Amino acid sequence: MPELPEVEVVRAGLEPAVAGALVTAVEVFDQRSLKRHSALEGPFVQLLEGRRILAAARRGKFLWFPLSGAERSERPRALVTHLGMSGQVLLRTPGVEESGLLRIRVHIEHPQHGEFWVNFVDQRIFGSMAVDALVPTADGHPGGYFGFADAGSSASTASPGVSPADGEPADAWRWRIPSQVAHIARDPLDLAFDEERFLHALARRRTGLKRALLDQTLISGIGNIYADESLWAARLHFEYPTDRLPRSRARGLLVEVRHVLEKALAEGGTSFDAQYVNVNGASGYFSHSLNAYGQQGKPCPRCGTPIVREAFMNRSSHLCPRCQRRPRARRVAPV
Repeated sequence: MPELPEVEVVRAGLEPAVAGALVTAVEVFDQRSLKRHSALEGPFVQLLEGRRILAAARRGKFLWFPLSGAERSERPRALVTHLGMSGQVLLRTPGVEESGLLRIRVHIEHPQHGEFWVNFVDQRIFGSMAVDALVPTADGHPGGYFGFADAGSSASTASPGVSPADGEPADAWRWRIPSQVAHIARDPLDLAFDEERFLHALARRRTGLKRALLDQTLISGIGNIYADESLWAARLHFEYPTDRLPRSRARGLLVEVRHVLEKALAEGGTSFDAQYVNVNGASGYFSHSLNAYGQQGKPCPRCGTPIVREAFMNRSSHLCPRCQRRPRARRVAPV
């Protein structure tokens, strides 16, 4: 499943073409890709056609595209996109036939760059598109990461608790988030990520470290690949109890999480097959930099011990048994 680096690569690739573009037509080829669209919002196609896309935004693994309203009094909405297991958002020149399973096509016209097709291709139909209402963020910060659309904007320098609710300026959408994404925690690359709040919440959990890293309500954007890589880098076993983890080691783990995500992002994400590609159909190459995930049987790059794969929550964890020793069992006080 695409994780933060892969989704951010897609967002960054789309932004120059979609920010400021007018939606001229929408074609839905498979209604199953609208499973998260609420009929209460209105017809999907009608909510998109004639609207202008204001930006390309992301929080964790979720993408959304704020939309202009037909009237200023209309409640703000966004096109929300989730890639699921195999979803792809591809930028195409009009007339180019899609080789994959095309589910939705959005026709756009950009004032500088001209016409494009934004194709939503999804092999397994776990991904989706939906038009959703934008709601104010709980912490008063911008809703997510907007890329270069943030440059020079007050959104990137907003103070905690400051919201443009009074007066509703034209860029009020920056301080909002789709209602479907509101429960998702900020990701560790978000400028508004509250490190102290995260560390405090982590210490209060009574679970294993990897379970905590995969909990999108605690910290978003991290999946199986980057959890394994971060835990290997921090020399921590995936079952290490969160409530027993020293604060200094928790802070060090967060450093490694950010480093792994940033490196993967710089290398275009991780591609093991054709399911993940960027908006131009190209694969990422972080798979060549993996130290633990998928490396079972190979020597640990740090100590030479063979990497092992262990069962974890109906999936697998990859680790070095020497560098990442299993934590001792909790001591039970005698009755």
